[in-house]
Amino acid sequence: MNPEESARQKIDALLTQCGWMVQDYTALNLSAARGVALREVPLQNGRCDYLLLVDRKAVGIVEAKPEGATLSGVADQSAYYGDNLPEIFQTEERLPFLYESTGAETFFRDERDPHPRSRRVFAFHRPETLAAWMQDEHTLRYRLAQMPFKYPLATAGMRECQIEAITALEQSFAFDKPRALIQMATGAGKTFTACAFIYRLIKFAGARKVLFLVDRANLGRQATGEFHTFVTPDTGRKFTELYNVQHLQSNKIDEVPRVTICTIQRLYSMLRGEELPEDADEHSTYEINAADSRPKEVAYNPAIPIEEFDFVVTDECHRSIYNLWRQVLEYFDAFLIGLTATPSKQTIGFFNGNLVTEYNHERAVADGVNVGYEVYRIKTDVTERGGKVEKGLWVDRRSKQTRKKRWEQLD
Repeated sequence: MNPEESARQKIDALLTQCGWMVQDYTALNLSAARGVALREVPLQNGRCDYLLLVDRKAVGIVEAKPEGATLSGVADQSAYYGDNLPEIFQTEERLPFLYESTGAETFFRDERDPHPRSRRVFAFHRPETLAAWMQDEHTLRYRLAQMPFKYPLATAGMRECQIEAITALEQSFAFDKPRALIQMATGAGKTFTACAFIYRLIKFAGARKVLFLVDRANLGRQATGEFHTFVTPDTGRKFTELYNVQHLQSNKIDEVPRVTICTIQRLYSMLRGEELPEDADEHSTYEINAADSRPKEVAYNPAIPIEEFDFVVTDECHRSIYNLWRQVLEYFDAFLIGLTATPSKQTIGFFNGNLVTEYNHERAVADGVNVGYEVYRIKTDVTERGGKVEKGLWVDRRSKQTRKKRWEQLD
């Protein structure tokens, strides 16, 4: 089996997991399923690796490449195929959904976006998702680009630092930056800020579902309480009177809630199809070690598709970019927003250097939000006799040759 055949075998399997019926063009049966992925479709000039059809209508292309190929340079090839479909599949408009995949790595872009560009995705989107997107008048990225000037921020009852954070975050969304980091000093109101911008994302950007990840269960309870008490500035009504909020304490994500609050360790277990050990929610991710010396990799879980959430907000994000937990953040095809009071250089790097606001303790004291502190010198066992920090933080690296992810332990 040559590299391209091996890649297609993996792509076939992944498409099937994502709800697509994979067929050869010579055995065409468009009634076999709602979503059909046709292999080797003859075009007016050349052949298309996969043509995606939903409800018997062509909606997308998958361009297959051998493992190790750099996908970022082949997006135009997918668009070319979409413009040269056989007559029976031609549509009035260009095909909107374009994928490039090696089976180990997949890129996707939506041609309907204001400035279409490819982004890495964990897997393919489900047929029903693409059908729903086709019904939308505008894409999420179009609505995000409109939001800052079309729907001015109602600032009543907000601190200046919160206004600054939300304004900068929405500007980041408008420029289609996939990751954004908010640094706010402890006590400055990070969770309140999150409630405010999540409300705006749902109401004005049409976000279907937002995931709020926390480090341990008691922070989830606090966040749930914050959403229940948050009063929307433009309506005067409580957030939970307008939108359902779920604090996930089982292994089932409900369809109705617009906001799901969950510990990152619980979601990791759900993605792996495992039961969360008793009381694991109550411990910080920092305290939980992998079952063995190497992190267990997350695979695609059909019960939790990559498009389950439009936005993922991760609290205490300086803890969640390592080891097992990083995989949860990168699983969903969603905008990623990090909240922290103490970002490290690794944290800033994970968010592509997009630190949208920096509100440290010194600024908080100057603004009267926090109070200063006095330093007292004390003796502890560690300072007197030393201590030991166990090594074991793992991060993922992508091979330049094969594009596969590999795990590497930090010094």
